[in-house]
Amino acid sequence: MTIAAPTDETRWRCTLCGNLTRFDVTRSSRVIDFLHFDLSGESKVEETEVLSEAIESVRCRWCNAVDQVELVARPGAEDAPAEA
Repeated sequence: MTIAAPTDETRWRCTLCGNLTRFDVTRSSRVIDFLHFDLSGESKVEETEVLSEAIESVRCRWCNAVDQVELVARPGAEDAPAEA
């Protein structure tokens, strides 16, 4: 089962316990990282470009339910002013 990521108008909610704040998310992604190496050989990621990303599963941290998460409207999302 896959689930969409939350947006500015939506958030996740566990259908079993009602949790809105704590989730373990398993995801896979393909990225391009720009690494900068200093003269000693230590590296630092300076830029990351996400090519693709997929959420594989979401587990509720409160009740440990797997794939029992739904997207619900965020409070006040419908009242937010539209951007011009």
